[in-house]
Amino acid sequence: MNAVPDIIFRLAWWLILAPLLPGLINKVKAWVAGRRGPPVLQLYYDLARLWQKGVVLSTLASPGFVVGPAVAWVALLGAVLLVPLGPAGAALSFRGDVLLMLYLLALARFCTAWAAMETGSAFEGMGAVREVSYAVLAEAAMVAALLSLAVQTGSVSLATMLEPSAGAGAVLLAAGLFTVLLAENCRVPFDDPNTHLELTMIHEAMVLDHSGPPLAVILHGASMKLLLFAVLLTESVLPMGDLTPFAAMGMLIGGILVVVVGVGLVESLLARFAFRRVPLLLTTAVLLCLFALLVAWKGGAV
Repeated sequence: MNAVPDIIFRLAWWLILAPLLPGLINKVKAWVAGRRGPPVLQLYYDLARLWQKGVVLSTLASPGFVVGPAVAWVALLGAVLLVPLGPAGAALSFRGDVLLMLYLLALARFCTAWAAMETGSAFEGMGAVREVSYAVLAEAAMVAALLSLAVQTGSVSLATMLEPSAGAGAVLLAAGLFTVLLAENCRVPFDDPNTHLELTMIHEAMVLDHSGPPLAVILHGASMKLLLFAVLLTESVLPMGDLTPFAAMGMLIGGILVVVVGVGLVESLLARFAFRRVPLLLTTAVLLCLFALLVAWKGGAV
């Protein structure tokens, strides 16, 4: 594949398909509840509407209020371009790119929290504190999961780490990464993306004062992050290295759909946890990923 069509294909995958995932999750939730629900393309409509609106700025906000979401979106775009798309590979691949991906995700979180505190709002500051507090455990689980893949493959490049299945620790890794996916994307039971109660918000509290194009950038970046974790979860568990390119791409898309349906079912069947129970659930995710790391380590030592 030539360089220019290759880059266009990957940008189309991440930029155009990412907003489809929240719509599919809402459809699953509506189906379980017996409702018609919003259109699958609802987020596309919302993004187009927000781009046509103006921006309302607080008198206390510095330029960081607008720069923060933009930098976070660019960081997320850089992170997703490092993730291989099954047989298509990654746009950028080099030794140690998994470390750069982790740092880019951390940079996106920092910029979002920074922009949230620019307005001096107590609610946004409260949401930022909760976000970074839970991120300590979520990032620990993420690091343990990636370490298990690195130990199994002997590589720190995502293109090599995600080629084989996770072996005996696949179930543990899948459970841990799915929990991290829910936490990192502020889904139930960690957060409710549809809530409007400021005292119970986490991610939504950080974007209360954003409007117009900056809010559109935040929503689109959140959908890209959801797709990134869905791809990571699918490729780290399913064995696609020995399949034909067509079969591997079909398995990747099918795995992403299974993850999306799983998120919708979790949000339909579970209630949001109390804040004091969230660290316990994240600690469970850390332990699951650590057990997967031990299985990969002992399995390689045998």
